[in-house]
Amino acid sequence: MTDVAVGKNDPAGLLPSGEEKPEGPTEENEPEELMEEKNQENKPEDSTEEKNQVNEPEELMEEKNQQNESEAAGGEAAAGDVYRYIKEDLFTSEIYKVEIQNLPKYIGFNDLKKFLNKHGINPHKIKLLGRQKFAFVTFKNQEERDKAMKAVHGMQWKSNVLSVRLAKPKADPILKKRKQEEEEADSGQPGAKRTAGSQEAEKEEEEPPSIQIANAVTPLWKVPYEEQLRMKEKEVEGVLQKLAREIGNNNKAMLPWLFVQKEKHNKMCCPLEAIRPSPMQTEYRNKCEFVIGVGADGEDRTVGFRLGKYKGGSCAVVSPSETTNVCSEAKRVVQCFQQFIRTTPYAVYSPETYEGHWRQLTVRTSRLKQTMAMVFFNPQKLQEKELEELKQNLGRYFTEGEGKECAVTSLYFVRMGQRTSAGTEDLPCEHVTGEEWIHEELLGLKFRISPHSFFQTNTPAAEILYSAVGEWAQLDQDSTVLDVCCGTGTIGISLAKRVKKVIGIELCQEAVKDAEANAKANGLTNVEFHCGKAEDVFPTVLNAVVSPNVTAIVDPPRAGLHSKVILAIRKAEHLKRLVYVACNAKAAMNNFIDLCRAPSNRVRGAAFRPVRAMAVDLFPQTMHCETILLFERVDYSTNTDI
Repeated sequence: MTDVAVGKNDPAGLLPSGEEKPEGPTEENEPEELMEEKNQENKPEDSTEEKNQVNEPEELMEEKNQQNESEAAGGEAAAGDVYRYIKEDLFTSEIYKVEIQNLPKYIGFNDLKKFLNKHGINPHKIKLLGRQKFAFVTFKNQEERDKAMKAVHGMQWKSNVLSVRLAKPKADPILKKRKQEEEEADSGQPGAKRTAGSQEAEKEEEEPPSIQIANAVTPLWKVPYEEQLRMKEKEVEGVLQKLAREIGNNNKAMLPWLFVQKEKHNKMCCPLEAIRPSPMQTEYRNKCEFVIGVGADGEDRTVGFRLGKYKGGSCAVVSPSETTNVCSEAKRVVQCFQQFIRTTPYAVYSPETYEGHWRQLTVRTSRLKQTMAMVFFNPQKLQEKELEELKQNLGRYFTEGEGKECAVTSLYFVRMGQRTSAGTEDLPCEHVTGEEWIHEELLGLKFRISPHSFFQTNTPAAEILYSAVGEWAQLDQDSTVLDVCCGTGTIGISLAKRVKKVIGIELCQEAVKDAEANAKANGLTNVEFHCGKAEDVFPTVLNAVVSPNVTAIVDPPRAGLHSKVILAIRKAEHLKRLVYVACNAKAAMNNFIDLCRAPSNRVRGAAFRPVRAMAVDLFPQTMHCETILLFERVDYSTNTDI
């Protein structure tokens, strides 16, 4: 699973804040991301409507209080340091923020996003607060914000006339927390009455750091594995029951068929097969991203996982030494790298002050005993000569020094400065020493993996996932497979010998180069890859396919496929079968609904319907799993098909 327009999320990542899936560094812990509910390769998050709708009244009050607080300040000085980050020469969409008021009742995140997109408005972030009738929306620049304000203000949505006003940026959570503590100390008064939630949080803080980080990174570590599987299967069952309701609401022609399905399958729209367990329940991750900061024990330059989110006011870092889903090879690299940076004169990067250098360490491993390390460093104002010397020292340490025991076979240095735009382009990687790639074997095939390329983080479980995809696709020698969001080509390449042709589509150029090399290395000549956004490339590619037997396999980012891709799939009547691999089935619900909704002027072509579903556990000790759904085109020419 790889990027489409944003990034493909690995929903069982390692940072407490969530793990997202493009490969590369995250900015989610910095002030410019105070409002973003985002995706990066190693962070588990539920990018569902519920995630974007915060129902707690405390958060609603906090957001409103911050608006009032900033407005009451009446000026830059009064606003204080909690808004310092917006004055830096860095990108933050918080300065292009509006409040949309008088929204219709029961509007969710996806409803608002689709409404704005329909009118040519592209928000950067959207935040809804419970069932309130307003939402905060940010944009990438002033031009887009002003365009949105002009378009939306006075627009009617259902029976409501919308209004828009400028909104104040959100306060830096760490600085705000510190300011509150200082004010309480100065006044000699205790803080406000603690809520049950805050009391629970204080209780958790009394736990040893190793327990706290285990709870954050692997929240189900105390739950027996069989029970974990039952919990995940129940979650997917709920998704299929909701999809059944949505199909009934959006395609009345399917109601007779749907009634039978719900009777047979416990109110679900299709049968749910037994969840497939992961062959490994511990040390299964082949890619981990570690932050660098001050340790929870006070030790400077600590490499590990952050105990909490920046927006929660926490930057403390804990070693991954006792984290169950991190492999021993990665733990060794972390320990050796930590020893190295403590011998250098460079400080850790502070997301609070923007000072310092060391930012992140990414470690990738393979079953072939190969290890890649990517070191992320903010150069600040260092001279090129100093940076070159640092890279040389780093290379020598891992090839000749104490770091040699880690057996790092590929080492990269990445200059990760401050963001000056909202772009998500991959940062360039400077090769320091060793091979340019690592290699992995999967289903008897060999794959090369570049620093930014996506590859499933649990290889043994990925083999189960891809084997099921191949079985469900019902392929033969006349088949053409469209592999959308193909990454390094793993799915398409694993199926290539069974079919006439495989066409892969992938956003990341580095991954496309890997995919092409992987096809060649495995002796395949019936595979081709196209680089670009799926919504731009897929319609053209699909229209050019003349095969009578076309099957699409889509493995998109957490947020799902762009609506243009869904519309192209619906319109292509010769495409009869679709296998959808979802890393977050809840977040992909709109895709599922659009595949099944009744034909209309906007959605042309016969609908699909779900006929089979199954969960595969790629992320033991977490609540996340992959879900496979098989959709087949409805044949309206026969009554029996509906």
